[in-house]
Amino acid sequence: MSLFVTLAADILVAVLLAATIVTSLRLSRRIGQLKGDEAALRQTIGDLMVATGSAERAIAGLRAAIDDADRTLNASLDSAAARSAELKLQVEAGETVVTRIGAIVAQMRAVPARPEPAHVPVPPPQVVTEPEVQPLRRPEPSSPNGERLGAAAAAALAMSERALARVRARAA
Repeated sequence: MSLFVTLAADILVAVLLAATIVTSLRLSRRIGQLKGDEAALRQTIGDLMVATGSAERAIAGLRAAIDDADRTLNASLDSAAARSAELKLQVEAGETVVTRIGAIVAQMRAVPARPEPAHVPVPPPQVVTEPEVQPLRRPEPSSPNGERLGAAAAAALAMSERALARVRARAA
């Protein structure tokens, strides 16, 4: 009986040893897979760190671009405000000039025409005919400033025609 127990114990040890070897092989394969997964995980983590660094550099570049655009926009706004102020002053000066021209035209209309001095017979000079200057007809502007400018232009044209007529009268 003792041989039987010894033999049964040896068979049991052999079966357990075989089961241990099979389990060890399985564990070895799983450990190999985990090591492979670990290497892939390390590679993934490295790629992720590189991508994170690139993203941080891109964010820094975008912030710099935003700061530059902000400075440029502020400079443009300041320049536009300065131009607006200049234009406002020029418009006000133009309105003042138009008002003065209007006052001059009103005074010129109120002044009676001077009588011509008595003509002394003078031999007729050689007459050089100049083409008649036709006043330009422009469409009436629709804004109040445009109407003022139109009136000022008409007054200036009338004054230049009167001055031309005086020069021609003196030359005759």
